[in-house]
Amino acid sequence: MKLAILDRDGTINALGDEDFIASPADWQPLPGALEAIARLNHAGWHVVVATNQPGLGRGLFDVAALNAIHGLMHKQLAALGGRIEAIFYCPHAPDEACACRKPAPGLLEQICDRYGVDTDKVCVVGSCPEHLQAGAALGAALHLVATGEAAALDCAAPLAPQWPPGTRLHANLGALVEHLLTRPTPASTAMPMPALVSAAQPSP
Repeated sequence: MKLAILDRDGTINALGDEDFIASPADWQPLPGALEAIARLNHAGWHVVVATNQPGLGRGLFDVAALNAIHGLMHKQLAALGGRIEAIFYCPHAPDEACACRKPAPGLLEQICDRYGVDTDKVCVVGSCPEHLQAGAALGAALHLVATGEAAALDCAAPLAPQWPPGTRLHANLGALVEHLLTRPTPASTAMPMPALVSAAQPSP
């Protein structure tokens, strides 16, 4: 099974003025990002989102607003023939010391458990250190896109130490998908796509 775990803000959608979005009115997909996900789907990849949403814990928006944002994302992606199968999010503020807030690997571990995939067989894609650090704790393949928080990175320059060793840098999500789909890969057994779900993951 080919599973890609994507971060949301800065990887799929543009960051808001406060580096987060709080309503569907704030939702703006990055150019080509939804098309890249649809292309990945068409090539047999399962795509899941893992995202920190501390605005919930801080009371800046509620679950209804978050679900509305994700509903818009699903609708726009479906129009392109693609889908995000599940959204796992951490609702806690940073000072709550939960096990699911990235860079802790708890959220990604839950995804791997849900899909029955070995952690070292997963592709982790994001634009912030915390997402890549969570993936590194799993031993996953790490892919950084130079958008969002990482927009100033030079794709030709070495990465700073804040990025885990072995991280591959790509200009954007479209470039990452091109890399994944053109590299040699072993044959894999097709798996049925599970039903669409959206799940909050509280701390244990």
